[in-house]
Amino acid sequence: MANVKPATTKPLGNANPYAINLDNFSKRLKMLYSHWNQFGSDLWGDCSAIAVATPPVSEDLRYLKSSALNIWLVGYEFPETIMVFLKKQIHLLCSQKKASLLEVVKKSAKEAVGVEVVMHVKAKNDDGTGLMDKIFGAINDQPKSGGRDAPVVGHISREAPEGKLLETWDEKLKNASFEFSDVTNGFADLFAVKDDTELTNIKKAAFLSSSVMKQFVVPKLEKVIDEEKKISHSTLMDDTEKAILEPSRIKVKLKAENVDICYPPIFQSGGEFDLKPSASSNDENLYYDSTSVIICAIGSRYNSYCSNVARTFLIDANAMQSKAYEVLLKAHEAAIGALKSGNKVSAVYSAAVSVVEKDAPELAANLTRTAGTGIGLEFRESGLSLNAKNDRVLKQGMVFNVSLGFQNLQTETKNPKTKKFSVLLADTVIVGQKAPDVITAKSSKAVKDVAYSFNEDDEEEERPKVKTEDKGGEPILSKATLRSDHQEMSKEELRRQHQAELARQKNEETARRLAGGGSGASDNRGAVKTIGDLVAYKNVNDLTPPRDLMILVDQRNEAILLPVYGTMVPFHVATVKSVSSQQDSNRSCYIRIIFNVPGTPFSPHDSNTLKFQGSIYLKEISFRSKDSRHISEVVQQIKTLRRQVTSRESERAERATLVTQEKLQLSSAKFKPIKLYDLWIRPPFGGRGRKLTGSLEAHTNGFRYSTSRPDERVDVMFGNIKHAFFQPAEREMITLLHFHLHNHIMVGNKKTKDVQFYIEVMDVVQTLGGGKRSAYDPDEIEEEQREKDRKNKINMDFQNFVNRVNDMWGQPQFKAFDLEFDQPLRELGFHGVPHKASAFIVPTSTCLVELIETPFVVITLSEIEIVNLERVGLGQKNFDMTIVFKDFKRDVLRIDSIPSSSLDGIKEWLDTTDLKYYESRLNLNWRPILKTITEDPEKFIEDGGWEFLNMEASDSDSENSQESDQGYEPSDVQSESVSDEEDDDSESLVESEDDEEEDDDEDSEEDKGKTWEELEREATYADREKGDDSDSEEERKRRKMKAFGKARVPDKRKPSGSLPKRTKLR
Repeated sequence: MANVKPATTKPLGNANPYAINLDNFSKRLKMLYSHWNQFGSDLWGDCSAIAVATPPVSEDLRYLKSSALNIWLVGYEFPETIMVFLKKQIHLLCSQKKASLLEVVKKSAKEAVGVEVVMHVKAKNDDGTGLMDKIFGAINDQPKSGGRDAPVVGHISREAPEGKLLETWDEKLKNASFEFSDVTNGFADLFAVKDDTELTNIKKAAFLSSSVMKQFVVPKLEKVIDEEKKISHSTLMDDTEKAILEPSRIKVKLKAENVDICYPPIFQSGGEFDLKPSASSNDENLYYDSTSVIICAIGSRYNSYCSNVARTFLIDANAMQSKAYEVLLKAHEAAIGALKSGNKVSAVYSAAVSVVEKDAPELAANLTRTAGTGIGLEFRESGLSLNAKNDRVLKQGMVFNVSLGFQNLQTETKNPKTKKFSVLLADTVIVGQKAPDVITAKSSKAVKDVAYSFNEDDEEEERPKVKTEDKGGEPILSKATLRSDHQEMSKEELRRQHQAELARQKNEETARRLAGGGSGASDNRGAVKTIGDLVAYKNVNDLTPPRDLMILVDQRNEAILLPVYGTMVPFHVATVKSVSSQQDSNRSCYIRIIFNVPGTPFSPHDSNTLKFQGSIYLKEISFRSKDSRHISEVVQQIKTLRRQVTSRESERAERATLVTQEKLQLSSAKFKPIKLYDLWIRPPFGGRGRKLTGSLEAHTNGFRYSTSRPDERVDVMFGNIKHAFFQPAEREMITLLHFHLHNHIMVGNKKTKDVQFYIEVMDVVQTLGGGKRSAYDPDEIEEEQREKDRKNKINMDFQNFVNRVNDMWGQPQFKAFDLEFDQPLRELGFHGVPHKASAFIVPTSTCLVELIETPFVVITLSEIEIVNLERVGLGQKNFDMTIVFKDFKRDVLRIDSIPSSSLDGIKEWLDTTDLKYYESRLNLNWRPILKTITEDPEKFIEDGGWEFLNMEASDSDSENSQESDQGYEPSDVQSESVSDEEDDDSESLVESEDDEEEDDDEDSEEDKGKTWEELEREATYADREKGDDSDSEEERKRRKMKAFGKARVPDKRKPSGSLPKRTKLR
């Protein structure tokens, strides 16, 4: 038994724990005979016998139909074994050890298809000729097929005999009076459609391949390139092969004895590319300079079933390389999309060709001649090549290695190693009834995941190149810095140049958007919410008959019955503004009820008051009572009822504005949903009961969070998710998943666009008492270790959930949503105050977020117009960041009190994400600025767009040009009132810390003291009397205008149409 091979093609040891799966054997033997009988003339060549001889073990990786038949039928490969299938018998010629293992199939073969299994056991020193003659006699006894004179023996013609036994068999077979036919196509069609057991093996193999690519190859390449190490393709091949053969290294729970490689992993770079499956990794070093391309292909097997994945990585790609990859990606997706049951095989390649001919016809000649092949027990299944001529019909359960590429492309670079390049993509795909299943989607092929930019200064490289080339030498460019002839350009200078280019692009983009119809989305400052028609009782007869003339609260009709002149008068509780009680010295209690009436602040547009404009309203009513207990009860009842009605009406109004969501499709019992347990939710559900944890489940088209209470349930549809975040606990107390949504949903009775699920990784409350504990206290050490283990376990559970959901989102049906969990980049984070409390704000790849403190901050970077860094100057410990959105009707977001030590890091981050930023020494009042821009966009564009924020330009203008200062001074012709108005406008652009308080006090009816303007005017008159008026006035104007010049707003057009003077920006 030492040479019997299990499904992994690894030889068994002396002890053989393996046994044949008789259920599989019976089922597949039925399939073989059924297929042979059904397609005997088409695929099996009218043969009356099928002879399959399996060669001896080889150290080379190879794929044989004979070996595939062994594994498919009995689960193991039997080297040096001859199988002959007849209509009523199966003859097996093998050694004694193999015969003892195969003995068990006799009964199953008889029961399944009524055939007798005849064993021919070859002795150790026997050449087997006598046993072969017996088999030939059995073949001759078969009835002749198709009226032929001699029996037709089907064999696999491409497999040459190896070893003494098979060579003897081949020679005797040819000398016998038989006719022969090639049955390769019959076996290919038989193996093409996989059953559930086979699909499970292929899925496990695909999971291993994609995991190695994602968790080993990609991090390895990133580390090598980032640290600029030298490593050969062959070394990478060896390291990757070890990772495949030891799945535990990448935390994949597959047994190593069931795993093998399909082929040695392939790494190619440096202009030498071969897209054939027979390619190999050479001993050249990995080449990763600018505009280089790296191709990596990995194939792994599980129980002998193959899978394949190939990816192309672009390093600082130029336009040609980027276009080639994007077109290939689109063509690859089109080819996969055509793998549907009922389609012809040729439709797959045609779908890819049509994409290339439409989007990049110049690349069509370089497209590979096929889009891949069938894959299973063999890496390339014959008869299932995805080319333009294959008219076979696709069936559910077929599996393909969809491999597509452009080869031998040329690009314009001066480096010979990057001038010639190729791109390749490959995935393992199962044909489904409705949609194909890409089982290697775990390894992303999206442009953002395969295109790397290690040299961030591409645009600036051109200028130094010209200088060096003039001297006849090639420019030497470092990855970290950009060098000219004899000096190094500093980071700040590079950033300034990049920002200048961004300013130009941003002004052009803003001009196009404003010219195209406004500032973006509609105004989201909602209209005033009104309560519906207030009806407590439809007629007088519905009133509750009073027992006494005392205040009653009717809970059912939501009304208050007040005794007025001996009559009970009903008031709907929604008309009550406030209710209070107090007690005087005579032990008498007073209850005071104030009603909502027209004309009061904050309720000027109540629809009910507009209906009855001629009516008389009761503003306030007071009652006196000596029963303090009754007064307290009434006040409490009114407040409770009012709170309930307000909450209900508010929730009803919120729900009326919700966008209708699709219905959640629950996962079937066959595919259990991905779950995460014991989670809290924010915002929490309402109610005063004890809060409960719940579970989060990922279903077919969305998430469901539910607790043990039936009314506490939230569905979050995948289509409604704008951003998804996973933030493991490091310095925080919680590990969380956060979803930022496109449209609001209701969580309990709260309307929200942000839903968060979290677990506390350690107890927030700690026991106090006793003295200080020693750092070496065993209990203390054990407790710390316990907390650390708990944190790591929770983080790992969340990470596994995120990984599985990401894999699900990688399937074709979710591609349009472009979803993937984003993780905050802590090293780029900074402290600031976005609302009222200080928080740690962290960038992600697409957003700027703060997910710990509420209210949450989630800012999509693509929605940002510009960023203004305010209060930036020498001696300042803090500064503020103002974010202006592309929708000018949306309020700006200001993050206050950011430490000045974070300034340089924030500038660097903004610059690398292509966000234009400005700096100013003052806080600006943005509402009038944005209002001015939206009212007169043409003037804003004419005046240089956002360059009015450019502090450097403002400073240089004010210092170098005296005329520019004078240009802002009011003309002598203007009246004093006009000058004052302009001064007021200029002052309003600089935001005061007291602005909000002043706004709140505007409606106050109380008398106020003198304003600063009045006090200043009085001081001016006093100065005039003393004779030093001109000095102070002129100095004050200069100071005011200089401050205005550093943070000026685009001027509004004058009614006459003439433009005011302004400084010229350089």
